[in-house]
Amino acid sequence: MRIEEEEEEKESQLLLSQLESSIKQLEHFSSTPNTNTNTNTICSHLRQSLTHLTQLGPFSSHLNLHLWKLSYRLWNACVDLSNASSILRSSSSSSSSSHDLAKLRHIAADILSLAGQVSGVPSPAIKSASFFYKTGLIWHDLHHFDLASTCFERATDLLSNLNLHLPDADHTKLLLDLNLARSRTAWELSDLNLAVAMLSRSRSLLHGSPVPDHYGSLANQYLAFGKSLLSKKNETTEALKLMKEALDLCEKVPNLGELRWKTLRFISAVHLQKGEFESVIKCVRVLRQSGDEKNQHPSLPVMAVKAWLGLGRFGEAEKELRGMVVNTGIPEGVWLSAVEAYFEAAGGTAGAETAKGLFLGLLGRCHVSAGAAVRVAHRVVGGEGSKARAKVVAELVSDDRVVVLFTGEAVAKERMAMHAVLWNCAAEFFRSKDYATSAEMFEKSMLYIPYDIENKILRAKGFRVLCLCHLGLSQLDRALEYINEAEKLEPNIACAFLKFKIYLQKKDHDGAICQIQAMMNSLNFTTDFISLSAHEAVACHALPVAVAALSNLLNFYTPGKSMPTTEIVVLRTLVTILTQEPGNELEVVKFIKRAHNRASELGSDLFFGKGEVGGRERNWFAVTSWNLGIRTVKEGNYELCAEFLRLASEFYCVPVNGQVEENNAMVWKLLILTVSAMIASEKQRKAKLSESEVNEAVKLLDKAGKILKSISTGTRLNDDQITTLEPDLFFIYTFSAYDIKGRLNDLASQQLLVKSFASSKACNSKYLLQIGLIASQAPRSNHEVATFALNECLSSLLSSSSPDYQNVALILRKLIAVASIHKGDIDDDAVYGMYKQAYQIMVGLKEGEYPTEEGKWLAMTAWNRAALPVRLGQTEMAKKWMNIGMELAKRTPGMETYTACMEDFVDCFRKKFHVQNNGENMPQLVV
Repeated sequence: MRIEEEEEEKESQLLLSQLESSIKQLEHFSSTPNTNTNTNTICSHLRQSLTHLTQLGPFSSHLNLHLWKLSYRLWNACVDLSNASSILRSSSSSSSSSHDLAKLRHIAADILSLAGQVSGVPSPAIKSASFFYKTGLIWHDLHHFDLASTCFERATDLLSNLNLHLPDADHTKLLLDLNLARSRTAWELSDLNLAVAMLSRSRSLLHGSPVPDHYGSLANQYLAFGKSLLSKKNETTEALKLMKEALDLCEKVPNLGELRWKTLRFISAVHLQKGEFESVIKCVRVLRQSGDEKNQHPSLPVMAVKAWLGLGRFGEAEKELRGMVVNTGIPEGVWLSAVEAYFEAAGGTAGAETAKGLFLGLLGRCHVSAGAAVRVAHRVVGGEGSKARAKVVAELVSDDRVVVLFTGEAVAKERMAMHAVLWNCAAEFFRSKDYATSAEMFEKSMLYIPYDIENKILRAKGFRVLCLCHLGLSQLDRALEYINEAEKLEPNIACAFLKFKIYLQKKDHDGAICQIQAMMNSLNFTTDFISLSAHEAVACHALPVAVAALSNLLNFYTPGKSMPTTEIVVLRTLVTILTQEPGNELEVVKFIKRAHNRASELGSDLFFGKGEVGGRERNWFAVTSWNLGIRTVKEGNYELCAEFLRLASEFYCVPVNGQVEENNAMVWKLLILTVSAMIASEKQRKAKLSESEVNEAVKLLDKAGKILKSISTGTRLNDDQITTLEPDLFFIYTFSAYDIKGRLNDLASQQLLVKSFASSKACNSKYLLQIGLIASQAPRSNHEVATFALNECLSSLLSSSSPDYQNVALILRKLIAVASIHKGDIDDDAVYGMYKQAYQIMVGLKEGEYPTEEGKWLAMTAWNRAALPVRLGQTEMAKKWMNIGMELAKRTPGMETYTACMEDFVDCFRKKFHVQNNGENMPQLVV
């Protein structure tokens, strides 16, 4: 047994020596602060030695005293290291930290606790508790609340084990401080019940204590906890409870008046947060009745204002606000808070007017910052965007006293903030189309832009938006004034475009077109502005301006250049615009020609587009050209009609996706109508077709002929497939080709054309009659074609079940005329045959069925043809013509008298003819 005690003694001595060695190292480090200190390692060694030493207790008085001394040495070393911490933290070689020092202090407290009762040392438990208390405070500051709580609990246990019937002041203060520290740590650990319990336990220490500081410390802690809860939601009841505890403690000691008034103010704030406005007013009245000016805190009128507002008593709230204006001791921020609260509750125009009046009143009594003006303006103008409130703000910010606040570089930030408030307000009204209010607010924002080089662009921007506002109000002269000012400061394309809009609305088309040129001369020009200008012009029905814009836009289309809108779309839009009004046909032709030329230059797929899109674009131009051709022919403008129809035929021949659509019939039709319109234009303009025009017509007809052959697939012209074409068009083709061939004096081709047409199923007597009549007329007559066409027509008519004898008579007259002119006496039988055919036609007809006048003409002209043979003594020929004339007269109603005279003359002629046969000379007779 004795041997074991000696071994334990030796082991204890060894551990103590290890402790002392580590402490000496710390003491060395504390005396030489520039030395690198590995406190973490020393701390580990100390804790390890202490753990082993704890297992060997209890110790002798000698060892306990030694432990006591080592504890104090370690604590003092920590103090020295802590004092030198500022130097050590700035040294890159220092490795000690506040965390390590806290560990060392904790070890020192544990060593002192292990030493226990030491003879000759007064109150060792209190000193040990003090070490744990101080260490706990350090852990608390380092936010190691668990370690802090452990230290405070160890200290509490040490003090609780003391049996002191009459504790002294130091013991009481330590116990109170310890309870408060435990309470704060529990609060941080969210153990609210323990925190409040520790405060309640502390109240028991105050019984019979005359020290006001103790009451103050506890009251402050109650107040601190109450303030903390006040910042949280749904904790106002508990906060009020804690604050009332603080107030109760303050009222028990006369020297805590200032803390009492402070607590009362916070109680008032709690009531305000809970909506207990009557209680707030009571608290404020109590505070104001204290009589001490120091207690008239600036927050009191603010709380009073909010309470009166909560009670709906705006008059009382306004009185409080006006009282604050008079009170020069109230800070600007507090006053602004009250004004904001008043405006938020009162709102509307009345609230805005009050806020403005109070702010201007404040300007009259003291210096107000520019920031305050920004806050008031922002509060009044923000929210609903009321027009009346905006007007109040406009009056406020335009006051000279307010504007002066923003003078100088020192308030540049606030000046820009005010400008932003007014600008944003104006922008809101602009978006809602309240241009009048928007213009007013934009004008006020201009007051907060300095007249210097740096802000020149911002001023120009302001003038431009003012221009937009007055454009919206249709105040065009004002808008022009503003944009001129903006252009002086920052000439750019935006100014030119706004001027363009003004001229558009003023219907000054020339001025608008000039602005298009100005836009193109701007440094920041983009083609988007030209497109936008065209849209604006169309919207304003300013079609000449739209045409000018789009025409200029076409100049920017070059190969390889990317454009937001394709060239085909621009051209299509131009044609659409120009066709809306009559008289623009020449311009339309120009742009349609450009479309065709560009398609040839670039390729149809690149110009029109690929796939269905390209087909639709190509067809649009083709159909539009066709429609315009039809419109112009109705208007009698054959020259333009020919141009449109020719372009339509060319568009239909443009390939899309590398293929030409099957439009042969349509192209053939367009080619025929084009040549027909060219011929018609000759008569209209009273000028012959030029040689180049005739050659162009020949080319078009040749192309039409080739298409006709491709349609007929090499068959005869009377094939059924040919008849699927419109007969009228086939006739027009033949008629136009005949006309052009005649101009070239190609009589043989003319005859072939007519014979080919006559053999087709599209032919009828009406068409043949027209060809025959034209062929029989000068100056480019063709008697062979005329004779053929008229004979074919006559045959067609006579083969009908009900012939048109009016046309039959006309044909006979024309055939007689042609034969008379081109054959005459050389082929008298041919002419006689015509008369004989006419007589045969008339035989068997009812009276009047054959045109009477035509019958008279036949009879008279046949009778008169006998005159020359009579004079020449050609009796047989004379008898032939007289007989046919007399027969025709007998078949014609109304010629009975003429017939009798003819018969008398024939009888006389026969008598004379008989004398001549007897060898007598027959006298010449004049018929």
